[in-house]
Amino acid sequence: MTVSLKLQKRLAASVLKCGERKIWLDPNEINEISLANSRRNIARLKRDGLIFKKPTVVHSRARVSLRNEAKRKGRHTGTGKRRGTANARLPVKVIWMRRVRVLRRLLKKMRDAKKIDKHIYHTLYMLAKGNQFKNKRVLLETIHDKKREMAEEKALSEQATARKSRAKARLARKAAKEVVSEE
Repeated sequence: MTVSLKLQKRLAASVLKCGERKIWLDPNEINEISLANSRRNIARLKRDGLIFKKPTVVHSRARVSLRNEAKRKGRHTGTGKRRGTANARLPVKVIWMRRVRVLRRLLKKMRDAKKIDKHIYHTLYMLAKGNQFKNKRVLLETIHDKKREMAEEKALSEQATARKSRAKARLARKAAKEVVSEE
């Protein structure tokens, strides 16, 4: 008849701070182990090597990491593998947030670098909010167009002021000539 080591196993689990399933009792020393009926005796048996804690069972993630690597390459992601809707897998809102953050970051960077003034910044910011630019490239093109328009307007206004000043000078000269001819 075999000796019940239920008590010893329970005490060993308490002493070694683990579950009873992790306790190993030396099958050749059953008689000596069965005599141990206190925690101190169990601790002594542990020191002697008749009782010890089994190592944790390895739960390998090697296959998981291999599969994830394949998934990064695009394998195992066909229609048959998809359970959620497209929106559940990558929400439209997340795509929008990413896009709008990219555009706003670009606008801020250009404003801080004095490449655009605060008025252009504000108009383009509101356009970005209103879904006018599908990506960074389109926004950059718009910025270049705006800058070109502003440069053209500036050049035209300068030409107009120059023309006006020349006309004023001409009128002044004419008036001076008339004054001289009258005398």
